[in-house]
Amino acid sequence: MTARIMRSLKLNFPYRRQQIPLVDYLLLFLGMVLLLAVMYTLKQTMSKITYWEAREARIVQQQKHTRQPRTPMARINKATQQELKQADDILRQLNLPWEALFDALELAASEQIALLSLQPSVSGQTIRITGEARDLAALVEYVQALELEPVLKNAHLASYKARQDHPRRPIVFSIIATWHESL
Repeated sequence: MTARIMRSLKLNFPYRRQQIPLVDYLLLFLGMVLLLAVMYTLKQTMSKITYWEAREARIVQQQKHTRQPRTPMARINKATQQELKQADDILRQLNLPWEALFDALELAASEQIALLSLQPSVSGQTIRITGEARDLAALVEYVQALELEPVLKNAHLASYKARQDHPRRPIVFSIIATWHESL
């Protein structure tokens, strides 16, 4: 058998007499600075996590309150319900296609007719037209012109009366018409 020759291993441990080089101190210092930086970042991250968890809890709490109505619908009194209905009626009147109605009335108008008022009823889609005509023939002609307008239908004379207090005796009239759903 052949004997193997082992080489001697040389380990160099620093003794007390041996000096530690400057590079070793620098590496130790950099390690400590890095450790302090990591600990500081960890502390900041933990405080941010705590802040966001508390904020999330507040938001969840607020959402629980907003899901439940403050005033149940059964407790709304009749006066409030009436006000809501009136507000809804006003919104429907504001959304009325006024331009198409005015165009139809202007196209049917003549110099012998003076319009005094327009009273729309949004719920029934009707409009009451009040005015004065110079004579009965002009009034009948105006009603026929309104019936021919594509926006209006079922235009009819609701009432008329000759004014006796005026020297020309104009006819005060009221016409009711329905406007189309397509407006």
